Amino acid sequence: MTEARDGEVLALQIGRPLRATSTVLRRCHLGLPIVAEVPPVLDTGEPFPTRYWLTCPLAHRRIARIEARGGVRAAQAKLETNPAFAKAVDAAHARYARERDALSPPDARHRPTGGVGGSSGGVKCLHAHYADFAAGNDNPIGRDVHAEMGEPRCDVPCVTFIDGELRRNPDWREPADDDQAP
Repeated sequence: MTEARDGEVLALQIGRPLRATSTVLRRCHLGLPIVAEVPPVLDTGEPFPTRYWLTCPLAHRRIARIEARGGVRAAQAKLETNPAFAKAVDAAHARYARERDALSPPDARHRPTGGVGGSSGGVKCLHAHYADFAAGNDNPIGRDVHAEMGEPRCDVPCVTFIDGELRRNPDWREPADDDQAP
């Protein structure tokens, strides 16, 4: 895939049109986006607290399964019982908000709030924490999620050209032989 088509690929991966121009920050071994950076204020002027958006369907599925098994509760429990972990998570929330706020237009009528994924503290969404980590940031919750699910590696691309048009690949399936799949 070419960078010129990133917007189309991102829209196909998330299953809807983009609400703002986004930049791919991390790609999989097939060259497709895993994480995109979204501006803090959307094209409509609406504040958007989630700076890093997970677009990879494989990572999304695996994290959803971790969440369904109580992953958010487990991360919150670790936060409440491990002071060093809590301090590192607080630092990640503060960094995330600081960096996002620095990108907000000075004339924005509304600004996003919160830390990772708009959270006012604690654990809101493992997808957002993983996206922050996969974007190259120090995020202990995202690091734990990555350790549990492994590196997303598909056998075939989730988006491909079909009859000369970019489309979701009907042959894409979650790799069954990957021993990292939760």
